[in-house]
Order: sequence, then C-alpha cells, then structure tokens
Amino acid sequence: MTAIAAMGNLTRDVVAGADPRPGGGVFYAARALARLGADARVAAACSTGDRGLLLPPLEAFGLPVTWYESSKTTAYSFHYEGDRRIMSQDAVGDAWTAERSIEAAGDAAWVNVCALTRTDFPDETLAALARDGRRLLVDAQGLVRLPDLGDLRTDGEIGDVLRHVTVLKLNDEEAETLVGSAEPESLRALDIPEVVLTLGSQGAYVVTPELVEHVAARMIDRPADPSGAGDTFSVGYLTARIAGAGPVEATRAATDTVASFLASP
Repeated sequence: MTAIAAMGNLTRDVVAGADPRPGGGVFYAARALARLGADARVAAACSTGDRGLLLPPLEAFGLPVTWYESSKTTAYSFHYEGDRRIMSQDAVGDAWTAERSIEAAGDAAWVNVCALTRTDFPDETLAALARDGRRLLVDAQGLVRLPDLGDLRTDGEIGDVLRHVTVLKLNDEEAETLVGSAEPESLRALDIPEVVLTLGSQGAYVVTPELVEHVAARMIDRPADPSGAGDTFSVGYLTARIAGAGPVEATRAATDTVASFLASP
C-alpha cells in the first residue's frame, strides 16, 4: 500500500516579473516527499501546451508521476512582502472528477489534496476520496479561494466539505475567512480531527478536540524563497503522522522540515 498520494493542478508561475516557472501545491509537495524519501505517488494536471515546461521538473524529483490533461493551466503572478504573498490569479485549470481522483489515489492511505481554488476538488470529489478509509489533508486555500481571475478573492461559503477532511492546514487569513477569527481556540468550531494554523515566522498552533498547543518556528539566517513552504509543511506533517507521531510532534517535525528546506541553497 502506498502511504501518500499527492494530487492537484500544476501552475505556471511568474514571480516578481521573472520567466515562468513550475509551481502549485502538487509540485512543492512532490519536491518535499522526494527529499524526505516518502512512500508516495503524484498525480498532476496541466494543459498539453504547458506540459513540456511543467512536467519534466516534476518528474525529475524521482517519484511515480501520472499526468492528466487540463484544458487550461492554472497560472499566477506574485511577489512577496515579508511573510505575505501578493498574488494575481491569471488562469484556473479544470476540476478533478471523482473518477480521476480515485484513480490517482490508488491504494494510498493518505491523500494530500493540493487544491488551489474551490473548484479544483468539488464536494463530490472529496467525498469519493474519503471513502474506503482514506484520510485527507487539505490546505484551506483550496477551499476559500474563488476561481475568479485577477486579484485573489476568498469567502467562507464552502458548504459541508469539511466533513471529508482529517487534517486542515490554514493560515491566519484563511482562519478569519472560515470562522471570523485567527484565535486558535475558535478553530475548534470547524469540528475537524486535526487543524494546524500556520503563522510563518510566528510558528504554528495545533488544534484538536483535546488540545490547543503552540509550536515555535525555527529561524534561519539566510534570505530564502518561501514559495511552497506551506506545501512542504503539509508533507512534513503527513510523513511524521504516518511514522507514528501525534499532531503536536508532527507539527514540530513539519516546522523542522520547512526550516531545513529554506536553509538549503
């Protein structure tokens, strides 16, 4: 049985006006899974026209990769202001159907759902993935982000999709969108087994029905490109949980994983 299946749309990213480069949660998740030596498989989608740019770098990580065709490639242009990423959504790829997602998941016990917008993985797709005992880690950005083009827009009208989620990773803005507050205690209202609130240089909070605990960030002493840090965190968390760590220990492991990636040239 495969431990983790990571799936989602690849993106064509333009960072601070530079040449386009591969991106998206599934790309950075694959990078982290490969470096950690995880038992994992990857499924990714983009347009045929962008396949030559985006797929070879993903395959170069060395994990088993399945490519799916999308009528469009999700595209972003962005820059950073401190911990904040200022983004424009320039194109949105196709939704993942239940049939495609089940095929992509195969026999994986955990699925890292690398959604970028609310339409990437609709309710019926998440429901299908959660059947047969699979556990889902979902980044809240893919729930609250609207598929509109231009400046990123979000809202909390996500329906009942959280009932399919085992682990929800979110930042302070996404917490405020979903529950009106970034106070860790308020996240218990989401009624999810494990919630991890990431706060960049301020560390992270683990929220379960039994506890709310802060985990400090690890500081690094060099400038670093933070692209994909959230996806790296998710992978660090998942691999630790699969290895037997509890939520707090897994959050510490994820924090260490991100710091290690950011500290590497």
